[in-house]
Amino acid sequence: MNQERLLKVLLRPIVSEKSNRMTELNQQYAFRVLSDATKLEISQAVENLFAVDVENVQVVNVKGKKKRFGGRLGQRSNWRKAYVRVKSGQSIDFGGAA
Repeated sequence: MNQERLLKVLLRPIVSEKSNRMTELNQQYAFRVLSDATKLEISQAVENLFAVDVENVQVVNVKGKKKRFGGRLGQRSNWRKAYVRVKSGQSIDFGGAA
């Protein structure tokens, strides 16, 4: 895989109550990824950036909500989410501890 492409695949981690619970129970981490990223690219990007062994990758296409913007109807953008499971005993530190 192209190293430059792998650096662009992961857009940001998703930090929420649900993702924190998944991390504690299943060793899974959630990321917002490019809409055309494949499971193999996501797996390789996580392994390269965080130096962990990826066990499994699940991908979800999230539909944008239909919303009102002032007097107009509109729709938020569709996006893609990836759930990445790392091998037991390993973890990813995002460095944002408060």
